[in-house]
Amino acid sequence: MKWIEVQIKTTTEAVEVVSNILYEAGVGGVVIEDPNDLIFQNKNEGDWDYIDPTLVEQNFEGVIVKGYLPESEDLIDKIELIKQNVEKIPQYNLDKGLGEVTTSEVYEKDWANSWKKYYKPKKIGEKIVVKPSWESYEKKSDDIVIELDPGMAFGTGTHETTIMCIKKLEKYVHQHDIVFDIGCGTGILSIAAAKLGAISTIGIDLDEVSVKVAKENVRKNGVANTVQIRKGNLLDVVDGKANVIVANIIAEVIIKLAEVVPKFLLEDGVFIASGIILDKIKDVKAALDKNGLEVIDEMKMGEWACLVSRFKEGSENA
Repeated sequence: MKWIEVQIKTTTEAVEVVSNILYEAGVGGVVIEDPNDLIFQNKNEGDWDYIDPTLVEQNFEGVIVKGYLPESEDLIDKIELIKQNVEKIPQYNLDKGLGEVTTSEVYEKDWANSWKKYYKPKKIGEKIVVKPSWESYEKKSDDIVIELDPGMAFGTGTHETTIMCIKKLEKYVHQHDIVFDIGCGTGILSIAAAKLGAISTIGIDLDEVSVKVAKENVRKNGVANTVQIRKGNLLDVVDGKANVIVANIIAEVIIKLAEVVPKFLLEDGVFIASGIILDKIKDVKAALDKNGLEVIDEMKMGEWACLVSRFKEGSENA
């Protein structure tokens, strides 16, 4: 089957908006090529690189977001709509960068497997190692291995926002905890929570492709007895409360999420929020504070931040 690859050159801060533009046009998933994510300084000799070094040899210094559309009668209209929406990005106070939209023809059998050569085992936490099914890895005694095949829901643990979430899950998830994973993508954080001892984890995502891929990854990792993947918007499809709520999304959504998180968080629980561009930290902190949450832990990697909060002392929930 022939598909059209739509490629958009943009900036790190506009990646989420550009991805949404592609999703709204009907792509089933996106691939993000960000040079900032491809360069890792290995602190341990045993660490593996995820990404083939040739990926950083591109001339363009920004981010490239790719999506795939099937050939159809309205294809030209869809591409034109994508171009128009990319031009509107500055209205969101975001830098669209070059904003160049290009297309090329590609056959499904080519692009469906082309990214596999760039995906290698990688230790991204104190214990957690993420590996694809087609790669071998010699497990060390304290390693927790997650086997992850991202498919079209691209999210493999290479991005700083995911790495920070993994590190914070290692710190805050305890045996028998309940965890909610908002915007679960490939299910990597839900699987990590389960393997760290959570007795019940619910992963939620609005994208059908992500839900399908996450369910398959949960099954492959043998945690289907404790992890549920549900299609829904934020916390709309969960009941009860959790010890840990994790959201690897964007600042604007986290600000909105801060209004409802307190209703779903146990009194000694924590809210791990990542995907926050550095210049939005103050806005997110203000939203958390307004809703009775105080930041107890903060981490930064590259242009991103991860905030961990819990109920303020003396608040009605604490």
